[in-house]
Order: sequence, then C-alpha cells, then structure tokens
Amino acid sequence: MILIKNGLTYTMETAPEKMDILVEDGKIKALGHNLNVPEDCDVIDANGKMVFPGFIDAHCHLGMWEDAIGFEGADGNEMTDPITPELRAIDAINPLDRTFEESRNGGVTCCASGPGSANVIGGQFAVIKTVGDRVDDMIVKAPLAMKCAFGENPKRVYSEKKKSPMTRMAIAAELRNALAKAKEYNEKLEAAKDDPTKKPGFDMKMEALLPVIRGEMPLKAHAHRADDILTSIRIAKEFGVKITLEHCTEGHLISHHIAEEGLSVVVGPSFGDRSKFELKNLTFETPGVLAAAGIKVAIMTDHPVVPLHYLPMCAGLSVKAGMEEEEALKAITINAAEILEVEDRVGSIKVGKDADIVVWDKHPFELDSHVLTTIIDGQVVYQKAE
Repeated sequence: MILIKNGLTYTMETAPEKMDILVEDGKIKALGHNLNVPEDCDVIDANGKMVFPGFIDAHCHLGMWEDAIGFEGADGNEMTDPITPELRAIDAINPLDRTFEESRNGGVTCCASGPGSANVIGGQFAVIKTVGDRVDDMIVKAPLAMKCAFGENPKRVYSEKKKSPMTRMAIAAELRNALAKAKEYNEKLEAAKDDPTKKPGFDMKMEALLPVIRGEMPLKAHAHRADDILTSIRIAKEFGVKITLEHCTEGHLISHHIAEEGLSVVVGPSFGDRSKFELKNLTFETPGVLAAAGIKVAIMTDHPVVPLHYLPMCAGLSVKAGMEEEEALKAITINAAEILEVEDRVGSIKVGKDADIVVWDKHPFELDSHVLTTIIDGQVVYQKAE
C-alpha cells in the first residue's frame, strides 16, 4: 500500500487540486484529503510537487527497433509482401531494450507499439506498459489495431522491388483487395456456421483481418498528406470499418473534413526535420488546430523517431505553437487512452483504475522538470536519486 500525500494532482477527471492518493493491490484505492491509512503504508510526500497520471503514447514502435543496434534489432517492417495483417507486434517487442527504462523514468507508463509503415497492411499493434521482462505480462490490450499505410513509405519500398504498389492508386487498390477478400472470407464462415465441410480453407491473413471487417478492431492509418488522409477515410467508409488517423501531418489543412467525419487523430512526430516531401507542411501547430476544431487529439513520438521519454516535451512544444495546455495534457493521457479504448484502466487518476502515477518536481512541459517517482501497477519502478 502506498500513499501519495499532498501533491498538486492533475487527475484529468477534475480540476487540479492538492490531494492524497491511496494505492493498493495495483489499483487506485481512494482519493481525498487526510486519508486514514495503516501504519505500515509507504508514504510519498508530494507536498510542493505535481502529480499526473502516467503518460501514454498512442503510436510508437517501442522495443521493435532496438537501441543502438541496427539491422539485428530492426523488427518492425517485413518488407517482403505489401499485405501482412498476420504479423503481431508482441512477437517482436523486446522489453529488455534500455529504452523501456528511459521511458518509464521519463514518466511514460503506457504506449501503443506496433509495425512500421513499409507495407500497405503491416500487422497488429498492442498496448503495453513500459515495465516488465516478458511482454505477455505487460499487455493492456492486444491486438489493438491493424496498421495500414498510405503515401511515400510503401511507394518507396515496393518501387525499389519493381512490384505493386508503386503508386498511390495501387496502395488503395491493395488495401481494398485485402478488405474485400476478408469480407468474402467472413461471409463464407457465416454461411458455413458450424458445418466444417462448408468452411473455407484456413487463411492466416484473412483470419487476422476478421476483427477489422467485423468492426471489432480499427485500422490504424499512417497518412501524412491531406489527400492520403482523405483516401484512408474513403476506404474505411466503403467497407464500414473503424479507423484512426495516424501522423495526420497535413490534418490542419483539412480539419473541417476530419471534424465532419467524427474521427480521432494521433499527431506526430512533429519534432525533427522534414525528411521527405510529404512532410513539407510539418508543424507543431497541427494538434492545436485539430483540437480547436473539436477533434479528439493524441500526440505521438513515433519512437524511435523521437525517443519515447520526450513525449511530454512534444506536448509542451504543441502548447508553445498554440495548443491549449489542458488539451495538450489530455493528448498524452485521457485522450490517448480513449483513442486506444483502454480508458477503463489508464489515462487518468480515478478510483479503480491502474495505479500508473508520476510525481514531478514541476510541470512536465518545462524543459528543466524532472520525474521524481514513477509508479506502474502500484509498484515504484523509478525513484530519482537525491
């Protein structure tokens, strides 16, 4: 049992106020003032400090491109087939990579990690905690979503191989073809019911796409350019599938369309150079513009593009570019949790939720701020040396 006492607490459910937080059996047990606790309770004095829910990155590749290794640790893109829905992030994530420690020491306690964007369909993302030595024990939700990609990345990869897709037309056609086949496969399964003689032959790719076709799992659509964003929306509507817009670099140019569609966005990485043409309109203003349009926004690092522990810095730079501070905090807490559909467990400090809590010496958007204590699932996983 842990008592975090007298910290200025940003629950992301109510206005910030000084309060106590009682943690027991990995969950938030109680919130209040002058809570009565057993004598053997471990007390963290947060007086004069700031307390936040653990931050969440809604789109990264943690553990899939390992730190300081190169090819041997690069397991995020299977660049041999543009359609690979059967691939699972959990089979590639290495939780012993040191970036996990850096992440939790930086206040990031949870993230969505998954395949990259070389393929039109790249495979299945998972939501994991940033502590543990066995990924099976770190999972919050798996599978989370099916990665699909538009634009330059699949064009470049398969143009070099002289095979489809070499154009944006072919990317869209490859995705439509896969979804149409999955829809047909699902219809055959439904028609067969419990008669094994009528069932189609097992197809691992189609089996992986069934949750997408059935509306149980969204497409996680990599799209930077405005036209690619709109193409992803067009195809999702054609097949009646769920979708979240990832990167959304030119989203600020078409915010009215995204708002009309009622979609959520995961924006970034906004820090760094414009490394390819489709990033020519890259700006930290994007998340603020989208939030102001009434769109639910999360902010990503796309780790290792930006190291995961710099997530609060990316949110802070969005505030500098015009985003409301509260919206920026939501973008790395409750909004991220809701977009990932794990808000019942993480994203805010609320009784019954996982005890993922971070104590800071000052506001995390300030560059000279430090994490003092990180708690994940009710266990202290980081304590800053005095």
